[in-house]
Amino acid sequence: MTVPVPITPPSYTLAEGPVWDAARRRLLWLDIEEGLVLVGRLEGDQVVLEKEHRFESYVGALALAEDGSILVAETRTLTRVAPDGTRTSTVDVEQLGPGDRFNDGLCDAEGRLLVGTCSFQGIRDSQLLLRIDADGTKVLDEGLGLSNGLAFSPDAGTLYSVDSVPGGLWRRTYDQSTGSAGMRELLVDLDGFTPDGLAVDATGRLWLAVWGRGEVRCYSPDGEHLDTIAVPAPHVSCVAFVGDDLDRLVITTARSELTEEQLAEFPLSGSLFLADPGCTGLAPFAWPGRLDTPTRRTS
Repeated sequence: MTVPVPITPPSYTLAEGPVWDAARRRLLWLDIEEGLVLVGRLEGDQVVLEKEHRFESYVGALALAEDGSILVAETRTLTRVAPDGTRTSTVDVEQLGPGDRFNDGLCDAEGRLLVGTCSFQGIRDSQLLLRIDADGTKVLDEGLGLSNGLAFSPDAGTLYSVDSVPGGLWRRTYDQSTGSAGMRELLVDLDGFTPDGLAVDATGRLWLAVWGRGEVRCYSPDGEHLDTIAVPAPHVSCVAFVGDDLDRLVITTARSELTEEQLAEFPLSGSLFLADPGCTGLAPFAWPGRLDTPTRRTS
């Protein structure tokens, strides 16, 4: 396992949500606080930025359709960005509480969007994990502190989810044919830590970003701590397997919530990093490319 190397400048306030687009050999990621969806090309150990999509809101998650369109979870709405740049947005999702916004998300095998919420005011124990599809919006889980990283097991029968506050990695059964989820079970107790984004490799191991500690931790499917990648940036936010063989690990980091002294000590904060973890990952499920809730044209 190599030491992670920076592949972008340290220019992102809160880089998050990396997704590999294998069909177009491109990497997409977010800068949540700046309202940016970024599109780049991975060339060796560098990312060449090709396009920015700017939003007048926070952006919490993204998913990709086979036609290249992008689903963006804005603060309280979902927006489709077509390949030609045209945007169509939903009306506000009513299940979000006042002062809450969308956070991390992903699609299941049928293209349903699973997306969590977090609070601008730091209100805990009231956040949700939602499933959004043609049948509407369903609450899959509630009473969360800050719903964060999501990932499926290699057989797609287990859904892993992160609750950043107080700090837990959970698992539950998931029926891909119906979108039904079982009761959550605590897999790893990370009380005192702030777990964030999550990815699963082809053997079922979990790769977890740990905010505030400059770490990506690897766990077995049974929750055993197997390894740690040290990252030269404290606020590690998310991970994703990328490249033609899905054998490289992109790690996003943030400058947000760091003091001037910390930024001086960790000047690479806000970069994307690349590591070689010695394994291959799983391709994300595609979004169907349509919005199933009432919409409005935005551009």
